Amino acid sequence: MTIRILLADDQTLLRASFRVLIDATPGMTVIGEAANGHEAIELTRAHHPDVVLMDIRMPGTDGLAATTAICADPDLSDVRVLILTTFENDEYVAQALRAGASGFLGKGATPETLLDGIKTVAAGDSLLSPTATRALITRFLAAPDPSSAVSLEGVDTLTQREREIVALVGSGKSNVDIAEMLVVSPLTVRSHVQRAMGKLAARDRAQLVVIAYQSGLTAVGPRP
Repeated sequence: MTIRILLADDQTLLRASFRVLIDATPGMTVIGEAANGHEAIELTRAHHPDVVLMDIRMPGTDGLAATTAICADPDLSDVRVLILTTFENDEYVAQALRAGASGFLGKGATPETLLDGIKTVAAGDSLLSPTATRALITRFLAAPDPSSAVSLEGVDTLTQREREIVALVGSGKSNVDIAEMLVVSPLTVRSHVQRAMGKLAARDRAQLVVIAYQSGLTAVGPRP
């Protein structure tokens, strides 16, 4: 199955670079380009891509507003938004996740990381880069946001292995990292993560990170 991707970035040269990279990758194709958030919303409604690769800072309607509109549209419930930006700070991470983004990568990511990120969110998983994960944790430790509060009900129902894996997710480890640490397959880790998310009613991996440290499963240092 081919992953259909919409590019949303105000830099024409950057969009062209992404298009060349993606179109040269088997199983992926670019189905449209948007230069601002408004175009991204309209093209998403018109073409229904699998993934929208969304820049945050764009003229007029920015990427955060466009992400909010796309994720709030019930007709686009299966569209995933992957945020790609130069500004990988805690405020943008928190806003993007509240808007409904499925993933967040810095523009300094390697081509391989970007392509893997597209595959990850297209498969229905959430993706946070290590920098974004640290930023998210830092933000919630410094000033918890009531609008992003999560329920800790269900923590006691986790198996020992699930608790261990949730703790590692909270520390910013990817499924591949966790698999290597626990000497199991990434597919096994993914299954444990999905079961834990179901028990904890976590919408995505970002909420799982928050639950991990709010419940004490992930040890945290002093507040910043």
